[in-house]
Amino acid sequence: MYDRQHILSELVQPASTKIVLLVMDGVGDVPNEKGKTPLQVAKKPNLDQLAKQSDLGQTIPVMHGVTPGSGPGHLALFGYDPVKYQIGRGILEALGSDVPVGEKDVVARANFATIQGNIVVDRRAGRPSTEESSKVVEKLARSIQSIEDVKISFYPGKEHRFVVKLTADGLDDRLSDADPQKEGKPFIYTQPLVAEAEKTSRIVNKLLDEIRKVLSNEPKMNCALIRGFSKYPKLPQFPQVYKLKAAAVATYPMYRGIAKLVGMEVIQTGNTVKEEFETVKTAWKDFDFFYVHVKKTDSYGEDGDFDSKVHVIEEVDGVLPILLQLQPDVLVVTGDHSTPVSLKSHSWHPVPLMIHSKHTRRGLSSSFDEFECARGSLGTIYAVDVMGLILAHALRLEKFGA
Repeated sequence: MYDRQHILSELVQPASTKIVLLVMDGVGDVPNEKGKTPLQVAKKPNLDQLAKQSDLGQTIPVMHGVTPGSGPGHLALFGYDPVKYQIGRGILEALGSDVPVGEKDVVARANFATIQGNIVVDRRAGRPSTEESSKVVEKLARSIQSIEDVKISFYPGKEHRFVVKLTADGLDDRLSDADPQKEGKPFIYTQPLVAEAEKTSRIVNKLLDEIRKVLSNEPKMNCALIRGFSKYPKLPQFPQVYKLKAAAVATYPMYRGIAKLVGMEVIQTGNTVKEEFETVKTAWKDFDFFYVHVKKTDSYGEDGDFDSKVHVIEEVDGVLPILLQLQPDVLVVTGDHSTPVSLKSHSWHPVPLMIHSKHTRRGLSSSFDEFECARGSLGTIYAVDVMGLILAHALRLEKFGA
């Protein structure tokens, strides 16, 4: 039996329509003690006006009750079944940081963290600047270059994040994460999930101990948490599946990485939302599909910072006219998952979704927020079905069957 993506691929037809998929990472939330979410509190006249002319709904990234990582959340939005295509976070971070990954490599995403005794007290080491953390990555690279017969390489990322690459024959990426995922829990080591991964697990655990020794005098970045062990996977390529010339505009390595993995062309951009939108404007004639990623809605959700999450939503709204003036045939605004301020983490809650085109059932909604989306005409759908709706609104799908 064909999966959704295969069926869409057979129905896709050429067209000149332009598509923008704006992903406000972690935008979904739950009400605070005053009964409001950041989306409800934010002053966002452009998004609210767009909602009046759009179809609204909400998505389930993986399945009801399951909290997704950013990788599965994005794969679903791109039309890939996130259960079928399970991708380690390490390869996404590595590709987004332009790390070369070969057949002998296992890559992983690492976080600098703060540890006291054996307890992880801050998984992000106070969110150091990229410049600060890069210096510490250089320190690791000078101090640790191999363990047994395995070459060890370090690559800086954004803020507290970096990439670790292991290179040798016979490495296996089927390992558990060396990350307790929560503050206040003990530091943990990785475990092999299959017998073939025992050597790789042993090397990683030796590496974790070496990193702690090298960083023992650092005030905050005094250990590392490593997760998302990955070899290079092969996925159907987005441009071939959907017959779209696709571009990705994202400031953080992981999101550039997932775009590269599915075959999108990554365009260099600045660090602000305005610069990202201006990048789309500059490249408008060269592509059919633009994936645009806004990170800070998620970051402030994870920090438990309600007011800052509101501010980012307002920032997006303030520069949204840059995209609107391009008059895309389809404009989608959504998230890859919800990141409630109260939880300070990703969650299982449905994600707001707005689809704007000439062919929407407009007039049913008054604003863009979780509750208007829950009442919207699209209902609650799986995120993997969003790509079909995008293509339909862009008039890029033929009729199915006689």
